[in-house]
Amino acid sequence: MNATPVLQVNDVDFVRDGNPILRDVSLTVRAGEHWALLGANGAGKSTLLSLLGALAHPTRGTVEVLGHELGRVDMRQLRSYVGHVDPRHALRSPLKVQDVVLTGLTNTIERVPRWNPTTEQVAMADRLIGLLGLADRHEARWPTLSQGERGRTLIARALMPSPRLLLLDEPATGLDVAGREQLIELIDTLQHTCRDLASVLVTHRLEELPPGTTHVMLLRDGRCLASGPADEVLTRDQVSKCFDHPIHLSRADGRWSVRTGRPVGN
Repeated sequence: MNATPVLQVNDVDFVRDGNPILRDVSLTVRAGEHWALLGANGAGKSTLLSLLGALAHPTRGTVEVLGHELGRVDMRQLRSYVGHVDPRHALRSPLKVQDVVLTGLTNTIERVPRWNPTTEQVAMADRLIGLLGLADRHEARWPTLSQGERGRTLIARALMPSPRLLLLDEPATGLDVAGREQLIELIDTLQHTCRDLASVLVTHRLEELPPGTTHVMLLRDGRCLASGPADEVLTRDQVSKCFDHPIHLSRADGRWSVRTGRPVGN
C-alpha cells in the first residue's frame, strides 16, 4: 500500500469575507481509508471538502492532495485525478447518462466541443453504468432521471478517471428511504471492492454512514472536535457535544442509528 497519504491537511484555517469557517483543522487520509465528516449544518464540512477536492485554497496552513500541495500545483489538472460527487451538479443540457459519465474524463459539466472519447473510454463508461445499476437507463436523459439515478450517474462519472480519492458531498440529499439505502449499499460495495481507493463522505446524519466507514471527523463551529477510527470517535458523549443535543447511539450490522434524549433505563 502506498505510504504517502492521499490527503494531508495541516493546521488549516479558512476565512471567507472576514468570517472564520475552519480553524486549526488537521487531517490525514491514507489509501483504503473511508472517512466521514460529521457535524451540524454550518460546521464547515463542505468547506473542508472543497479544500480536499482542490476547489479552494486554505487561508492558513497547508493542504496536500495526492502528494501535491495546493498553491504549488495546477489546481485544474489536480482535480482531474479526484472523483468528486456533488448532488447539486449544475448540468443544464439534456445529456444522456453515458454522456454525463464521460464528462468525468474531461472534468467538465458539459461535453467538451469536438472532444470524442476512445472506444475503450466508452466501454469503461458502459461498465460503470452497469456497475451502478443503470444499464437499462443508458439512453435516458438527465432531466428524466430520478434523484437516486442522478446520484448513481454522478458516482459513475467520478470513477471514470480511476481516481485514488473519492469525495462525496451529502450524496443522499433529496433521496427517499429506498433511494438512500440503495445508495449506501452501493457506496459500501465500492469501498470493499476498490481496495486502494480512499474516500471522504460529508453528512450530518449518522444513519447515512456506510458500514465500511473506517474513520470519522466530528466538526463543530469550524473546529475538529474529535478525529480517528469510527468506533472511537462515535461515542454518545462526543456526538452529543458535536450536535449540542443529547443523542443515544446504537449500531447493528455495521449501520449506526440515533435517537435523541436519554436511553431507556438511564
